[in-house]
Amino acid sequence: MDFSSTFFILFGSTFGLILRIFIQNNFKKRIGFDIQNTSLVNFLSSFFLGILVAFNFINNEVLVLFYSGFLGSFSTFSSFIYQLFKLLKKRKFLRLFCHYIEVVIYSFLFFYLGFFVVHFFK
Repeated sequence: MDFSSTFFILFGSTFGLILRIFIQNNFKKRIGFDIQNTSLVNFLSSFFLGILVAFNFINNEVLVLFYSGFLGSFSTFSSFIYQLFKLLKKRKFLRLFCHYIEVVIYSFLFFYLGFFVVHFFK
């Protein structure tokens, strides 16, 4: 990996982290089940990823900046896994299953929505 790729990852991840912390600290939403703010961030991340995939960037710097940098830092997969683990420890198996299915399905739907929006307006 060269210096420019490292710079793009650092630059993108800085803004991804700032936006994630802002959303996690400032948005208290309920959608369907009791959606955690980390799930909201994952839905937005999936939406942004759908948009980026629809644009089909060829430029390596753009890919590194947004995919690895921004979205890698913005999305919260490890937080999602930790939430599932906490539900498992509390033996809330139905809630664990529902939360898992909810996040996976909504994340896919938001990805598709982002992809569809770009193709609709192209």
